[in-house]
Amino acid sequence: MGDLTVTENPPPETAVLEWRDGALPVSTRFDDPYFSLQNGLDETRHVFLAGNGLPERLRPGFQIAELGFGTGLNLLATALVAQVPIRFTSFEAFPMAADDIARALTAFPQVACVAAPFLQHWAQGARVFQLGEVSVEVVIGDARETLPRWGQKADAWFLDGFSPAKNPELWGADLMADVGRHTAPDGTCATYTAAGFVRRGLTAAGFAVERCPGHGFKRHMTVGKFLA
Repeated sequence: MGDLTVTENPPPETAVLEWRDGALPVSTRFDDPYFSLQNGLDETRHVFLAGNGLPERLRPGFQIAELGFGTGLNLLATALVAQVPIRFTSFEAFPMAADDIARALTAFPQVACVAAPFLQHWAQGARVFQLGEVSVEVVIGDARETLPRWGQKADAWFLDGFSPAKNPELWGADLMADVGRHTAPDGTCATYTAAGFVRRGLTAAGFAVERCPGHGFKRHMTVGKFLA
């Protein structure tokens, strides 16, 4: 695993991290890394963008929603390809400190042009801000409580919580049902996991799910299209 260093004394409700080999952030709460060891940006593009048919489906007012904001890498990858005004809403229980996000994102120089303005907003405490063509809102709190109160419906979902084996609360049937209730007609979802209970939960929530080739060493991932 390499050497680990720990971020000491984080602010309340901020993610507590270990740093694997000095570069890879790992959640101590869930014992899981924040992005793929096999190039997290490529995984984002494969799973969340291509898995939702993006950027081809983007149109003015298109709504992306996400469970698990993490380092913001999915947002940044989206901002790089958004050529029309869209909305991006992410639900995050334990936000990372700006300095930690900045340290993590040094692994992805390809996103530096959008990472800099994002980090400026984040360091100032902004959770609603504009990033290029993307209107961003990061909703802080347990998604099981915050998502039911959300007044929008997503055209595409990025389901990017920690591993279902380590963070089952973010993949439970009730929360997946709320994902379905907050999905627009013909909306889609994508996730790196192919766990059976996640696929069953999405099916029960109204999605036609399909297991597809995953990224890197991950054999499978899941995509879905909302049928209701």
